Amino acid sequence: MAFVIAVAQRKGGAGKSTLSANLATALAGQGLKVALLDADPQQTLTRWGAERAKAGPRALPLHLDAPAGWRLPAALDKLRRGQDVVLLDTPPHADTDARIAIRNADLVLVPLQPSSADLWAMDATLDLARGEKRPAAIALNRAPASGRLLAQVLAELGRRDLTLLQPAIGNRTGIAQAFAAGLGVTESAPKSVAAAEMRALAEALMALQRQ
Repeated sequence: MAFVIAVAQRKGGAGKSTLSANLATALAGQGLKVALLDADPQQTLTRWGAERAKAGPRALPLHLDAPAGWRLPAALDKLRRGQDVVLLDTPPHADTDARIAIRNADLVLVPLQPSSADLWAMDATLDLARGEKRPAAIALNRAPASGRLLAQVLAELGRRDLTLLQPAIGNRTGIAQAFAAGLGVTESAPKSVAAAEMRALAEALMALQRQ
């Protein structure tokens, strides 16, 4: 049965779609069968998929679909039987479609940029996960190597005893460049630091399935 992960964050601009696509390609690079579902009305992953169709042999096989909210449970039922991992890119608000996605996931992954605004918005997503009785994990995204704000965010996460995956994903231009080309950074620049970070984060995410 597939491990279903809802990538959710109430605040827009947190990098949900980019992180979803990069984790999907990193996991596909490990030989896993991966599905990527675009449940966000902005349809960013759908556009990424259109670019991916032109990317040539570097683009590993992925199942990409964009089911409407009411179709999501049925789509997941089919994918659970044929895939190893399903990643859901959810709407950036605590609306009905986000709730449906979280309810049907095994884990909620919350991308968090190290900023006060993102930290505040994260609470609504965690409340939604708790309301649906789903475990949640935090992934630091677009993080600087150091700095006072990063230290403050890390301290706050530690104080609240939240599950924080390692490593953080740095604010690296290679990730954005790969995404614009319909690729993950592990496909476009497999020997880069960004690719190594993404592969390690994907491994940490899959380790939660075994717990």
